[in-house]
Amino acid sequence: MSIEKSAFGTLPDGTAVTRYTLSNGTLSVSVLDYGATVQSIVYGGVDVVLGFDNANDYATVNTNYLGATVGRYANRIKGGRFTLNGKTYTLAKNNGENHLHGGDVGFDKKMWDMTPQDGDAPQLRARYVSPDGEEGYPGTLTLTVTFTLRDSTLSIAYDAESDADTVANFTNHAYFNLAGKGDILDTLVTVHADAYTATDDGLIPLSVMPVDGTPLDMRQEVRLGDVIGSDDPSVRRCKGLDHNFVLQDYTGALRTVMTAKNTQSGIAVACATDLPGLQIYSGNDLAYVNSKSGPLGAYAAFCMETQFFPDTPNRADFPSCVLRAGEPFHSETAYTFSRI
Repeated sequence: MSIEKSAFGTLPDGTAVTRYTLSNGTLSVSVLDYGATVQSIVYGGVDVVLGFDNANDYATVNTNYLGATVGRYANRIKGGRFTLNGKTYTLAKNNGENHLHGGDVGFDKKMWDMTPQDGDAPQLRARYVSPDGEEGYPGTLTLTVTFTLRDSTLSIAYDAESDADTVANFTNHAYFNLAGKGDILDTLVTVHADAYTATDDGLIPLSVMPVDGTPLDMRQEVRLGDVIGSDDPSVRRCKGLDHNFVLQDYTGALRTVMTAKNTQSGIAVACATDLPGLQIYSGNDLAYVNSKSGPLGAYAAFCMETQFFPDTPNRADFPSCVLRAGEPFHSETAYTFSRI
């Protein structure tokens, strides 16, 4: 049971980045203070997430948010604007005509204050204070992300509070490859979702559609490559998966929402969350030469982004993402690894 602290190089402006590695004999997880970024997860001798081996690449090459903590609002907001309490707030349009993952300089590009705590369950707390008006969002928001190892589980807990009403949606953008190499097409997945949000070309939700009778029905185990290669129009448009799934049994309690396993490595992961949505992204546009795993191309990994639905601030029919002034926000996502 240990937490090791080590230098991880510098950002282009000379800021030093530190890596914290939590280990418990079963699982080893490395987190950077830049972006509260999960840089590595090692289970069974395999590093199962993508990343880089130096700070500069995270700042200059990482256009896909590899491993980053994302906020103030993960995923997209239509037209870069929303109305709250009768006032309209304007955000950056950093994804075509829409706002994505907190804007031009989101939480993924911030330096976080880190507090490690050794013990039977190694723990690391990352804290960031987002000032009122940052990236256009109202309220000074304080977010603490707590990374905890328990046996073969990595828990990521989010605790936030704002001094004014705001919107809040946080996730971790880890890219998983359970073999640690190659592509993810032979990965077997099960997703506990009865529906998904059908979108326009900008991936803004239009309606909630059942998965029944479509390749997006993954309630029984399927090969990920079969879904990616299907003739579903929404899959073809994205060249793979980039879909928000409406999860079963949403009550605000933690429950398993997706499992994935790789028969080559014999490693499986179960993702649990207390949130209503899960964005599954199959790395359709990945293209890196210098990752820690070597050259990477499309379908080198997949994401399980636990979340509120895209564009929720503009949709009264979706589960609310409003965080009221002075009220505590808490959410947890857990990844449990096992052998198959």
